[in-house]
Amino acid sequence: MSGPQGTSGPGDGAGADSRAEAGAAVASEIFELPFDAEVPTAEDMHELGIRFAGLLRAGDLVVLDGPLGAGKTTLSRGIGEGLGIRGPVTSPTFVLARTHPSLVGGPPLVHVDAYRLGSALELDDLDIDFERSVVVVEWGNGMLDGVADAWYEVRLERPTDVRRVRIERRAAPAAPEA
Repeated sequence: MSGPQGTSGPGDGAGADSRAEAGAAVASEIFELPFDAEVPTAEDMHELGIRFAGLLRAGDLVVLDGPLGAGKTTLSRGIGEGLGIRGPVTSPTFVLARTHPSLVGGPPLVHVDAYRLGSALELDDLDIDFERSVVVVEWGNGMLDGVADAWYEVRLERPTDVRRVRIERRAAPAAPEA
């Protein structure tokens, strides 16, 4: 995978506009959902995140599912760069959720690590502004009951050194009619 590269370090503010615009410009070319691809390197995973960010808007929820070392945080870093957020994206394991404001007038990125959460209720207790943010949840599979009507599900697999990524749009099951 190759594509737009910023000339400045992620999160330093310089070049954030161009990185966010580049992600948005190529997203429609790259993403027909479901998206399924092999991602050979960490750099390619980061690049995929930048491109995926071009699809994301305030109110979008992204659930990352995959084993340790599959690239969830690396993909999140790319999403953050593509959104033009401030500061480096690091794993929020010990703080559960970290909010990164936008440098380009877009929505903030809320990066959540749900590994230690036991239920959707605990995720809801984090008091995340889902409507005004792009929310990326690592280890969030099965945590969305009542939290969101629709989300992007990103499944990362690493059966070998090459990772496989599948991105799909999901919706909560319709409530039974009374």
